[in-house]
Amino acid sequence: MLSAFTQAFRTPDLRAKLLFTLGIMALFRLGSVVPSPGVDVANAQICVGQSEGQGLLGLINIFSGGALLQLSVFALGIMPYITASIIIQLLRVVVPRFEELHKEGQSGTAKLTEYTRYLTIGLGLLQSSTIVATAASGQLFPGCTVPVVPDDSPLTLALMVITLTAGTGLIMWLGELITERGIGNGMSLLIFTSIVAQFPANMISIASGSGGMGKFLIVVAVVLVATAAVIFVEQAQRRIPVQYAKRMVGRRQYGGSTTYIPVKINTAGVIPVIFASSILAMPMLIAQFGSQTSGWVQWILTNLQQTHPVYLTAYALLILFFAFFYTAITFNPEEIADNMKRYGGFIPGIRAGEPTVRYLTYVINRVTSAGSIYLVVLALVPTLAVIWLGLSQALPFGGTTILIMVGVGLQTVKEINSQLQQRHYEGFLS
Repeated sequence: MLSAFTQAFRTPDLRAKLLFTLGIMALFRLGSVVPSPGVDVANAQICVGQSEGQGLLGLINIFSGGALLQLSVFALGIMPYITASIIIQLLRVVVPRFEELHKEGQSGTAKLTEYTRYLTIGLGLLQSSTIVATAASGQLFPGCTVPVVPDDSPLTLALMVITLTAGTGLIMWLGELITERGIGNGMSLLIFTSIVAQFPANMISIASGSGGMGKFLIVVAVVLVATAAVIFVEQAQRRIPVQYAKRMVGRRQYGGSTTYIPVKINTAGVIPVIFASSILAMPMLIAQFGSQTSGWVQWILTNLQQTHPVYLTAYALLILFFAFFYTAITFNPEEIADNMKRYGGFIPGIRAGEPTVRYLTYVINRVTSAGSIYLVVLALVPTLAVIWLGLSQALPFGGTTILIMVGVGLQTVKEINSQLQQRHYEGFLS
């Protein structure tokens, strides 16, 4: 990895792309510490120290690099864009127009991207209004006695909402700039930046907290084992062989080649974990606005804690469900079988048409079964480690964050290597 980056910096155009990417990432981190207008920074720091930011807000806080609980300009982070992208992909199943745009190629993809941008701003406006209202009412940091937003006038709250929404739009633009002019996927790299930015502080808090050095070393071991598992599984794939028949066009012969369809073990990626975490965190967020003496509020606050068996069971079941659901949306056996038949391709031993669809469905279901179990284990191991070690705070390097960090790192290094091979290719005569 280090040798790839060293060679990349020796290449002028790649060096410019890398420096541009690093500059955007630094600008993103700068915006994560700039406070929004109307926020008392000193009081916010006091409340952050008293709160751990669990649930949905804790998940958003991770993806914003700790900016949410500080109510900075980039408090919402990249979550509105992620949510909008997922919603647009899900709508392809129920809205025929979206599926038609997906099949139109580059022009259709550009239109879907435009819809994603509009939906991102809308979700940013909705989320920023919720967070500002929660902060103004004192529910963002339960138990904190000092006001985070001293002036709760409508004008101040409206200015905060506009600022957070504009920050979401700016983050989306920065991510697209990295994708167009830098290295790697811009949105993924911004999430990677947010997670890695909290690395030193989280490790120091475990070492200097109630855990001590012994438990700190156990946490490091858990993280290393989980990282090795992620690297191994994310690189694994099931290759379905495809043979293309020979055909003569004039005096030239086409086809006759053999290739394969790569099916990743974890086709759904980190989406099932994010969906499951968000759904289970919504009742906790709603319960904060209810009466603390109500029976349903007490049941939610008791049974949906991240260490409760009810929460862990529901968490595992939701991950399994969304792993199959999202894979079924992104991997269409009928479309793949039609494309193979159109270009004269077939799977050896399998007839074209409906038998190919059944075979592809059978293979993807088996592969998804293994991938979903892997996601459940990866998501639950950090929580179970916290319970076993008796740590007062949640493990900062959960399965979601490890999966994102390692996956984005591997993908970025692959892209750098591919561009290096294009620029330093040597033919067999040289």
